[in-house]
Amino acid sequence: VALEPEASKKIRQLSKGYRQRVGLAAAIIHEPEVLILDEPTSGLDPNQLVEVRALIKNIGRERTVLLSTHVMQEVEAMCDRVVLIKNGEVVADDATDIFTSRDGGLEAAFKELTS
Repeated sequence: VALEPEASKKIRQLSKGYRQRVGLAAAIIHEPEVLILDEPTSGLDPNQLVEVRALIKNIGRERTVLLSTHVMQEVEAMCDRVVLIKNGEVVADDATDIFTSRDGGLEAAFKELTS
C-alpha cells in the first residue's frame, strides 16, 4: 500500500489519500477471503489512484472483492463483474463487459436501471 513515505506521521496528520491507504492496509493485512471496500479510491491523487487500482485488481485475482462506489470509471477499471442495486434489490448482475458494450456504457446502464 506504500505507506513508507509517511510512516513517521500520526494518522490524523496524513492527507486524505494516505488515510485512505491506511484504511486499505488495515482491511487487507489479515488477508480476508472477502474484502469489502467502500469508495476505496476517494481522495487519492492520480499516482495513488493507479497504484491502489492495481492493488485491488491484484487482490481480486485471489479472493473476492466487493467494491461499493458510484464512480463508474472505478468499476470499469477494477471490476470484472457488476451488481447494480436499487432500493436494496439487485436490478442487474453481469460481467462488466456486458455493461460497457451497451450504448452509453456502464454509466447509461446505471442510470437506466437505477432511476
